[in-house]
Amino acid sequence: METKNIKNLVENYEINLDKIADKIKAEIPKSVLLQFPDGLKPYATSIADYLQERFPKVFFKIWLGSCYGACDVPKTDDDFLIQFGHAEWT
Repeated sequence: METKNIKNLVENYEINLDKIADKIKAEIPKSVLLQFPDGLKPYATSIADYLQERFPKVFFKIWLGSCYGACDVPKTDDDFLIQFGHAEWT
């Protein structure tokens, strides 16, 4: 069984966690909701833990509901939403 950790994530996917961290640092949110497509949900807790270590004052939540693409935005009271997907949203 494949381990779903950050090292494995960056080896298999093009996810720029430094860019995400830069956005969080610039926004200084109190709470961040992380939304993943089903294929990346096994990495959700590893990503949340990684970001929590870098930003201990920010409260990170993982959206466990369905995600059918970039237009599928959950209603939330969080300060910031990070959607993970298969292509960059421009």
